[in-house]
Amino acid sequence: MSTLPLAEYAMLSDCRSAALVSRGGSVDWLCFPRFDGPSVLARLLDEDAGHFSIRPAGDPGVTRRYLDQTMALETTFGTPTGTAVVVDALAVGRNDRGHDLGAGSPGVLLRMVTCQEGTVELEVEYAPRPEYGLIHPILTLVEGGVTARGGADVLVLSSPVELAVLGATARGRLTMTAGETAGFALQHARMGEAQPRPWRQEEIAGRLEDTVEGWRSWSAMHQSYEGPWRELVHHSGRVLQALTFEPTGAIVAAPTTSLPESVGGERNWDYRYTWVRDASLTMEALWVAACPDEANKFFAFLAGAAASQLRRGTDLQIMFGVGGEHDLTERELPHLRGWRGSRPVRVGNGAWTQRQLDVYGELLGAAQRLVDQLGRLDPATRSFLVAAADTAGQRWTEKDQGIWEIRGQPRHFLYSKLMCWVALDRAIALAGHLGARDRVEGWTATRDQIRSTILENGWSEAAGTYTQAFGGQDLDASNLMLVITGFLPGDDPRMRATVDATADRLTDERGLVYRYRAADGLEGEEGTFLLCTFWLAQAQALAGEVERAKATFERAIGYVNDVGLLAEEVDARGAEMIGNYPQAFSHIGLVNAAWAITEAERRQLEPPSGPWSSSTTSKA
Repeated sequence: MSTLPLAEYAMLSDCRSAALVSRGGSVDWLCFPRFDGPSVLARLLDEDAGHFSIRPAGDPGVTRRYLDQTMALETTFGTPTGTAVVVDALAVGRNDRGHDLGAGSPGVLLRMVTCQEGTVELEVEYAPRPEYGLIHPILTLVEGGVTARGGADVLVLSSPVELAVLGATARGRLTMTAGETAGFALQHARMGEAQPRPWRQEEIAGRLEDTVEGWRSWSAMHQSYEGPWRELVHHSGRVLQALTFEPTGAIVAAPTTSLPESVGGERNWDYRYTWVRDASLTMEALWVAACPDEANKFFAFLAGAAASQLRRGTDLQIMFGVGGEHDLTERELPHLRGWRGSRPVRVGNGAWTQRQLDVYGELLGAAQRLVDQLGRLDPATRSFLVAAADTAGQRWTEKDQGIWEIRGQPRHFLYSKLMCWVALDRAIALAGHLGARDRVEGWTATRDQIRSTILENGWSEAAGTYTQAFGGQDLDASNLMLVITGFLPGDDPRMRATVDATADRLTDERGLVYRYRAADGLEGEEGTFLLCTFWLAQAQALAGEVERAKATFERAIGYVNDVGLLAEEVDARGAEMIGNYPQAFSHIGLVNAAWAITEAERRQLEPPSGPWSSSTTSKA
């Protein structure tokens, strides 16, 4: 089984799919042709499920980084006899620049090795295992590389060195001296499509250079944040862009499946889909980190994916496939042992059938934040957003599964009520853009009713805090959103009590925040959530407690790995990251908390003339 810590991995992306590369130079996760496609390399989930490694013999020293303003990974191996550098990337389309990054991505993994000094002997091992490791393909040597056939996939590896084939694995060695380079390219096609030909060395080098320039052009065009933790915020913006499926504008929650919330437990889910909530919050974070000029594409995707649902009077589905697919039926892959033996490994996600009323609020919150980027909304998108507001207004009194997709009985979750309030509040602000001024009076009345109900039923005198669900006493980190959304000001006494209770009673010994501690119908224990820790920092900043906010923020970013990536959680022992990786939610939290602290510091220096709201402040 795979045992490497998740922090050992870096992500590659072509804005269509993703790969994970270990510090040791092994690509242990790669799906073609899109994020949720079957893997062709999956050693991340089982030692026998496929990998492609390039590394020096022996035990080299390793340093690595992303090339400046890109998602191209540079790994430097130091050996007693010399130094070799490997640059890895998933190729974007030729001349893809700026807004068009990923528009022509061909589905090719590029790996370029350069000997910088001395002499280095490298070992190459290529073990493709399509369909999540089910297929052990037939490998055939061809001029310039090796082909792999089996099942529905055809793979072509371009290699500058002749490989020896033994069964379904190809191996080779090459000795390089200072100044020499060697390029590899792994291409994919489906059975019945034209088989790719091996690429020449100059083609590989050219496409890698073009991909680097593509990412740099995107960063130069989009990234303008200049506050504290600038490099982390900009990098998180690139990570969020890397999780975007360019053809539709959909954004995946993470590029992996079944990385557990507790090692050896059953909390193992497939995150390679687009949640309305996560994607909407990603768009808001990109407003800070990367100026999301492609926002209209995302909203058009959602309007199309959910075109008929709200009109038919059904709930908005909480998640979709990146192509707009509705049926995400969950199944298990019993042949895979899972990361550190964490079974079951799942594909698909049964949460697609759940009811979660908060999605309307995140959706309309993002639309209001991004109204300048959206420009003139097309009729279908206007109709969709109006219907979302109407549905929130009609259904806010009903029970649901809540933001955390608790697999138990529906309840009156406070966060769900809050986000229905947000949906109506933001729809009122957007009424002119939506052509819905005639609805403002009704929306306003319902919004005010929701507010009164939350204030009356959401607070527990016994707990001394706002609670997870009406009538309960359990804490929930999502209640920090009461201040983050502008529902309550930061100096409201009950809000301050809720922030303090979260910091004091919903954290581990390191000050990292749990989502909740209540029973949720699943076995096993989960770790602390990095997103929730960033929420705490954001809420503290909004309450004017800047130094506490900074300390909370610094605790969370202490888990950023050497290439700036975050998983979903930190394990119960506080030793390492766990959960699907890298996690959009965590990077969203980082960006928004950094921005809130920046704004709080600004307000301390220049006190505003009126109350400040996180939903209305403009970016500096």
